[in-house]
Amino acid sequence: MQKTAIATTSSITKPQIISLFCGAGGLDLGFKEEGYPIALAIDFESAAIDTHKHNFASTKSIVADLTKLGPNGVLKHVQENVERGNRIGVIGGPPCQGFSRGNIGSRPDDPRNALPKLYVQIIKKLQKDYVVEFVIFENVLGMKDKKHSEKYLSLIQGLKKLKLDVTEKELCAIDYGVAQKRNRVIVSALRSGQGYKPVVPEKKIGPTTVKQVIGGLPNPIFFERNLTSADIPNHPNHWTMKPKSPKFAQIIGGDSKTRSFRKLKWDKASPTIAFGNREIHIHPEGTRRLSIYEAMLLQGFPRSFELKGNLSQQVQQISNAVPPPLAKSLAAAISKSMNI
Repeated sequence: MQKTAIATTSSITKPQIISLFCGAGGLDLGFKEEGYPIALAIDFESAAIDTHKHNFASTKSIVADLTKLGPNGVLKHVQENVERGNRIGVIGGPPCQGFSRGNIGSRPDDPRNALPKLYVQIIKKLQKDYVVEFVIFENVLGMKDKKHSEKYLSLIQGLKKLKLDVTEKELCAIDYGVAQKRNRVIVSALRSGQGYKPVVPEKKIGPTTVKQVIGGLPNPIFFERNLTSADIPNHPNHWTMKPKSPKFAQIIGGDSKTRSFRKLKWDKASPTIAFGNREIHIHPEGTRRLSIYEAMLLQGFPRSFELKGNLSQQVQQISNAVPPPLAKSLAAAISKSMNI
C-alpha cells in the first residue's frame, strides 16, 4: 500500500489542517480555497468520508470514531501524515444534536455533549508534537443555552489553558455570501504570545434569495430503487424523494409552519437548509422537497462538488455542513490575524 507523502514546512507556508468531525468537508473546503493544505480529515460516517475522498483527492481521509480513537489515536494518524514539529491548525464541529434547540428532548447528559471536552483533549495531545497555531470550533447556538452552558464554558476555559487566545462569535451564513439564515457559534483560538490579532471575518455580498440560487434549475429525478448517479442528468445529486404525503396538496396553495413541511419562498433566504432524517425543506413551488443538489447550492457549495452515499446520508451530510463561503471568510480572517 502506498503511504501518504508527508508534507514539510519547506514547501508549505500556511499551517496544515487537521479536520475533526469533518463530514462532507464544508469547513475544509473554505480553508482549502484560502490556500490551506488539508492534511488529515476524520469522521465517523463512512459515506461522509467517501464524499471527502472524492472532493479532496490529496487529503488523507479516514473513517474513525473519535471517542474510540481518542487523543493518542488521533496523534498517531497525524504523525503518519504530517512531519513532527510542523505548524498545524485544528478545525471541526462535533455533532450538534445534543445541543440543538430543535431537539426538544435535549439534555445536558447527552453523550454527544462530551465531544467538546474530547476536542480540547485532542488539541492538548497534538501540542506535544506540533505547533498548534489555531483552532476553529463550530456548533449550534443552543450550546450556549443555560442547560448546556457548563459544557460551553469548559470548552472556552480548556482552550485558554492550552495558551490559546480565544475569540467567540455568533455568525449568520447570509452575511457571508450564502442565501441562508443559518446562525452558528464560532470559536476561534490562536496561539498566545505571537502578536496575532483578533479573528474578525469580513462580511461578503452574495445571493440573498432562494430564486437567485436555484431559480431556473430543471426538475430533479425522483428516487427509485437501484437508481445510480449515471441515471441523474444535470448533476449526480439532483434527486429527491417522490412526494407521496397528502400534505403536499395543502402546501401548494399556502405555507406550512410545521418543521417537516416548511416551504421556502423564492424572494427570501432559506432557513437552515435541512435537519436530517430526510427532513429537507419544501421547494418554493410546493410540489416536492428540495433536491440534494439544490440544498447544496443553498449551502454555498460549488456546482463541481459531489456528495456520495444514499439519499438519507446525503441529507445528513448537507445538514451538518458548514457553508463553504462562511468557512472561507473564517480562513481568510485567520490568515489576516496571523499575517500570512
